[in-house]
Amino acid sequence: MPDIKVTPLGAGQDVGRSCILVTIGGKNIMLDCGMHMGYNDERRFPDFSYINDGPLTEYLDCVIISHFHLDHCGALPYMTEMVGYSGPIYMTHPTKALCPVLLEDMRKVAVERKGETNFFTASMIKDCMKKVITVSLHESVQVDKNLEIKAYYAGHVLGAAMFHIRVGSESLVYTGDYNMTPDRHLGAAWIDKCRPDLLISESTYATTIRDSKRCRERDLLKKVHDCVDRGGKVLIPVFALGRVQELCILLDTYWDRMNLKVPIYFTMGLAETANKYYRMFITWTNQKIRRTFVHRNMFDFKHIKPFDKSYMDNPGPMVVFATPGMLHAGLSLAIFKKWAPNSNNMVIMPGYCVQGTVGHKILNGAKKVDFENRTSVEVNLAVEYMSFSAHADAKGIMQLVRHCEPRNVLLVHGENAKMEFLMQKIMQEFNINCYKPGNGETCHISVPSNMDVEVSLPLLKHTISTPSPTLPLSSSSDTTSASTPTSAAGKWNEETVAKKQKILHGVLIMKNNSMRVVGVNEAWGELGVSPHQLRFTERIEVDELGPVQALTSSLHTILAQKVGGWQVQAVNEYQLSVADSVCINIHDGDPGKTILVSWTHQDEALGSKLLDIIRTTYKK
Repeated sequence: MPDIKVTPLGAGQDVGRSCILVTIGGKNIMLDCGMHMGYNDERRFPDFSYINDGPLTEYLDCVIISHFHLDHCGALPYMTEMVGYSGPIYMTHPTKALCPVLLEDMRKVAVERKGETNFFTASMIKDCMKKVITVSLHESVQVDKNLEIKAYYAGHVLGAAMFHIRVGSESLVYTGDYNMTPDRHLGAAWIDKCRPDLLISESTYATTIRDSKRCRERDLLKKVHDCVDRGGKVLIPVFALGRVQELCILLDTYWDRMNLKVPIYFTMGLAETANKYYRMFITWTNQKIRRTFVHRNMFDFKHIKPFDKSYMDNPGPMVVFATPGMLHAGLSLAIFKKWAPNSNNMVIMPGYCVQGTVGHKILNGAKKVDFENRTSVEVNLAVEYMSFSAHADAKGIMQLVRHCEPRNVLLVHGENAKMEFLMQKIMQEFNINCYKPGNGETCHISVPSNMDVEVSLPLLKHTISTPSPTLPLSSSSDTTSASTPTSAAGKWNEETVAKKQKILHGVLIMKNNSMRVVGVNEAWGELGVSPHQLRFTERIEVDELGPVQALTSSLHTILAQKVGGWQVQAVNEYQLSVADSVCINIHDGDPGKTILVSWTHQDEALGSKLLDIIRTTYKK
C-alpha cells in the first residue's frame, strides 16, 4: 500500500515559518516557504539542509505558496537565491504581486535598520519572483505528466488559496491559512467535495469558537471610542494588507456615522499600496465590494490619513494603524515604546501573535518588556485582544473536514496542546486518523491504491443481461420450468438476477497510461490477436438403455428446471447448450451412454453445477 510522507520544516506544532515537505506518488513538493517572526537568528528560516545533501532543484518537483504573509513566503528568496533552487514556484496572481512588496519591506527593516548581513538583497527578490508561475482559481495546472495542482479560494487575505494536489490516484489538500466566514471585504473559503487521501489544515485557533462578528465589532468600536473620549491614544498593530482593510472600513464607517473628529492614521504608503492592489484584483473581494466598486471605492477612506513619525509626540487623542502586526519590529514597535508608559493609552491586538514577539509577551501579561539593546519599557497602557484574525476557528476547521471528506487529516500551524484537543475531536467525530507532527518529524500516512479503469459498454450490457453464476440455483421442488417466465416464481427469479451484483469477465488492456476492461472478442479485435479457446471436458458414464434422443430430451427437461435463469437449448438430438457456452454431448455406448460436458474457464462455476446435477440424477 502506498503512503504519503509529510515532514514540517516549520509550523509543526508551532505558528510561524510555514514550510511543509510532502512526498506523494514519488513527487516531492514544498508547501509554503516562510520565516519565523519570533527569531532574528538562523532559526527564522527553515533548515533546508534537512531536505537533501545535494541541490534542491534535483530533489523538489515544485514549490507552492499559499499567500503573501511572511510566515508563508518570507524565506523564498533565501531558498532560491542563496541556498539554490531554480525549479517551478506556484502561487496566485495577487500573491505574486504582493509578495515582493512585503519581502522588500522586511528586507529594509532587517538590513537597513538592524544592520543584518546574512540576508537576501532587493535584486534577489526580483530574481526570485521571475521563477514564479501564476495560477488562477479552479485552474488545473499540469506540473508534469503525473503531477497536477488546482487552486481554490481561501478567504483570509487577498489572493490566498488552498491547493488540491493529485499524483495518479493519490491526492491531498493543503489549506494554507483560510477563513470559513465572509467579512467586510473578502468572501468565505470554498473548495469542491474532493475527498482527498489527506487534508493538511492550519489550526491556529484549534480550540477557539469565535463569538458573533457583530458583537466583536461593536466591542472594538466601544473600546476605541471610550479611549479617545478620555484623551488617550489607540495603537492597532496590523499587517500591511488584510486585517487593516477590514478594520479601516469598520472605523471609517463608524466615524462617519458618529461625526467624530479624532484623527485616524495609518502607515505612510499603506493606503496607496492597498488601493492599488485591491483595484487590480477586485474580483478577489466579496460581492458587496464588487457591486459598489464602480460607484464608490470602499478603500478610499474619508476619515483615515497617512501617518508621519512626528505625529507620535502630538498631544491629544488619535487612532493609529501601524505595521507590523505582532509588535516585533518597525513603526508599530516604535509607537508602542513611546506610548506604553501612559495608562490613558491602549493597544488593541486584532490577531494572533507568535511566541517570542512583543505582542505575545504583553498579551500574556508582561508589565515590562526588555529589548536587545539593554533597554526596557514599562507597560502601563491598556492591552486588549480582539480576534479579527482571518483564520478559521475550531468550528470552521470541523466544517471544512466535514465538507471535504478526507481519509486522513494532518494539523499544522498551531500550538501543540490546542492541536491535541482538536485532533481528538476530529478522530472522535469523523472516525478518521488525524496527525500533528512536530518540526523535523516525518509522518507516514498509508493510502489505498486506486486506479481508474474504463469498462466498455458492450461488456457491461452483456454482464447485466447474463445471470450471475454465484446465484443459488433452484431445485426442481420450488421453481417452475424456465418456459414459464410469467409465473410469480419466474418473476422473482428475474428480479433477483437483475439486482444481484455481477462478476465481470473481461480483458484488462493497459495502453497510453490508461486502463480499459473490454470483452474477449473486443480485445481480440483491438489487439489483433487470433483467438484460441481452452475448454475443459468431463466424461460421465450412465446406465441408460433407451435411445439417445430420449436421454437428450430427459436431460433438457431436468436442466431447464434446475438451473433457473440459465437458458438451456437443444442443438440437435445428441447435443445441448447451456448459456450459449457450456456444451453437453451424448454418445451411445455399449451397454449404457456417455455424457461429455465441456466448458471454458470463465464458466467454471456453471460447469461444476451441471456436473453435480447430472451425476446426482444419473447415478451409475
